[in-house]
Amino acid sequence: MCEWNVQLMMEKIQLLEFHQGLLLKLIQKPNLKFYRIIVENGISKQEMEMFFKLCEKLSQKLEEQKAEGFVYFYPLLVEFRASLPAGMDMTEVIQACLIQKLYEPLFQELTKYI
Repeated sequence: MCEWNVQLMMEKIQLLEFHQGLLLKLIQKPNLKFYRIIVENGISKQEMEMFFKLCEKLSQKLEEQKAEGFVYFYPLLVEFRASLPAGMDMTEVIQACLIQKLYEPLFQELTKYI
């Protein structure tokens, strides 16, 4: 078997293990809508971690801009949309994160622009 086939199989196994863990959490708490989106779209653990880093960065920008007196945050939505993993629907992600109570101040603000 070729080296790249083994590597590809290992990546698929890791993705399945990651999704299995999320599915177990979903069984216990069906309101974890964001995790459902992750599984449905085949998003990897690394992509989800990058998403959380993006949300941290945008949350920090939101707080800084509010402190400076900004009242218009549409540019944050544009940055969010551009940074989403391929295949993820922005509106669905925002609503799922609000349901799951992830980055609530950020997503409550972004909801105003969708």
